[in-house]
Amino acid sequence: MRVTRWVGTFGVGRILNAKTANSQLIGGIIYGIGMALMEHTVIDQNLGRVVNHDLAEYHVPVNADVPDIEVLFVDEHDPHINPLGVKGVGEIGITGTAAAIANAVYHATGKRVRDLPITLDKLL
Repeated sequence: MRVTRWVGTFGVGRILNAKTANSQLIGGIIYGIGMALMEHTVIDQNLGRVVNHDLAEYHVPVNADVPDIEVLFVDEHDPHINPLGVKGVGEIGITGTAAAIANAVYHATGKRVRDLPITLDKLL
């Protein structure tokens, strides 16, 4: 499985730096794609230790794995959050990404996947 295109729309309050906010959200989306499709912690059943504890064996997205990503902002004024209406965008991009991929897999295959990462053996 792979993601070929991603469009995310976010209501993140007043944007102070559009370029930085855009980059933060793209990073969160990439992290969510990795969580849904690649990342998997393998535990040794006898010792209870993590077997793939380094980046050589723990798969995360690289440039070739990243689809075309478009980030849109909802023009939002929230005077209740703080006087400036500013919210943090650090990890908001990841929030629904893995769930959206799992939902897309369900709509494509009819099989509901509830454990990440989503692999072919879980669909059979």
